[in-house]
Amino acid sequence: MRRSFSWRLLKLFTALAIFVVSAQILVSTRSKQAAKPLPLSVEEYRILSPLTYQYVLNQPAACRYRSPFLLFMVPVAPHEAAAREAIRTTWGAPGQDTLTLFYAGLPEEGRASGIQEALEEENRKHADIIQMNFQDSYQNLTIKTMMMMNWLATHCPNASYVMKVDSDIFVNVFYLMRRLRGSPRRGFITGSVITDGKPRRDRDSKWHVSEEAYPEDSFPPYVSGAGYVFSADLAGRISWASRYVRMIPLEDVYVGLCLRVVGVRPVYSLTLLPFRNLFEVGKLEYNRCTFSRLLIVNGVKPSKLLQVWQDFSKEKCSPMLLIID
Repeated sequence: MRRSFSWRLLKLFTALAIFVVSAQILVSTRSKQAAKPLPLSVEEYRILSPLTYQYVLNQPAACRYRSPFLLFMVPVAPHEAAAREAIRTTWGAPGQDTLTLFYAGLPEEGRASGIQEALEEENRKHADIIQMNFQDSYQNLTIKTMMMMNWLATHCPNASYVMKVDSDIFVNVFYLMRRLRGSPRRGFITGSVITDGKPRRDRDSKWHVSEEAYPEDSFPPYVSGAGYVFSADLAGRISWASRYVRMIPLEDVYVGLCLRVVGVRPVYSLTLLPFRNLFEVGKLEYNRCTFSRLLIVNGVKPSKLLQVWQDFSKEKCSPMLLIID
């Protein structure tokens, strides 16, 4: 009786997997048939154009003599030195197949501040910080993301995969590398996919989007900005699409709008038994086996990351193998 129930349960999950994949293919096909929007005016595009900004710190030779399999692009505030150091000694440590770079704007105090001096000294030591000359703020995250995409397309086009990941994230780099070995090399982006996003019209909301900036009632599918992975070819395509998409201060939604222009739909990363999203954007208490079966966990402070990694990098539990992309 128990075996019969298990068999029926397995059939149910298999049917569900087929349904999810079929739905993705159907929606992706429809998105590719959508009409291309009109280009932005020169004035509208200037706010996102890479020609508008200059590099204060840059690493143009980071990929000159190598083609990393996985590049970690970490947007981080100038003052977050502890987060950068924790990442360098845990999941972002230099490896044969990986490269980690940090992207920042200017501190609120300006280029003559002590924070800026400390950042430049840190970069002289590690040579892994890229800084642009706009103020580092939440409202400028879309600008930062588009500059990151442009940097990637310009200076590291031969990378295989890229992970845009926030500085307070735990990344299971071991599991991620294994998964990527069998993932598509072009037109691929995965993360915590949001399919029911809607613009918030409340002017007091941190996530306010006006009808003038975005007149539609819902957003196309997009991946949570906490952490997502994509094939490196998409960087240039997303940069190109920004010429057609008016700027909104929600960087993950904005990337989704650009993906709609180029006809690419984000895909889920799930396990079926148990049914779970591998990009955990909520906060979890540390458990080695739980963390080993996820790709990211959100809200991990530098001190906690160092503590967790010391245990996690030891013998690990085996992740679930039955996965759909």
